Amino acid sequence: MRYPKAITDLIESFSRYPGIGPKTAERLALYTVNKIDKENVEKFMKALIDTKETLFKCPVCGNITDVDPCYICSDKTRELDILLVVEDARDVIIIEKMNRYRGKYHVLNGVISPIDGIGPEEINLKSLIQRLQDDKIKEVILGLNASI
Repeated sequence: MRYPKAITDLIESFSRYPGIGPKTAERLALYTVNKIDKENVEKFMKALIDTKETLFKCPVCGNITDVDPCYICSDKTRELDILLVVEDARDVIIIEKMNRYRGKYHVLNGVISPIDGIGPEEINLKSLIQRLQDDKIKEVILGLNASI
């Protein structure tokens, strides 16, 4: 079926999200058009715009934040001698939800993948090396996905 351009564009926008295939994108677009009132669409748009305008990577650990440094880096109750290296901010969120780990984090924001043209310069590796020069860090935990 051929949709109006606005719906086609909305389907295309939803399908850019990871895990959202064409059918789910279509379902979300049609739900948005038919079931969500303009006020809630405007709230959703504002939330999307706010995330792009107010969030940034913490200059210390690389996690997503809205304050400098992030809440985890500025938390004085955390263990300063343990550093957990993770691939991206989702990993921090998952680990924090478990409420077991009390050390600091370092978010690489990706992994080296020569086949994809991603080298050490494209990830948050230099700041990790700088952080490891600190005598306070006694233990580094690699919390990365298993991959080649």
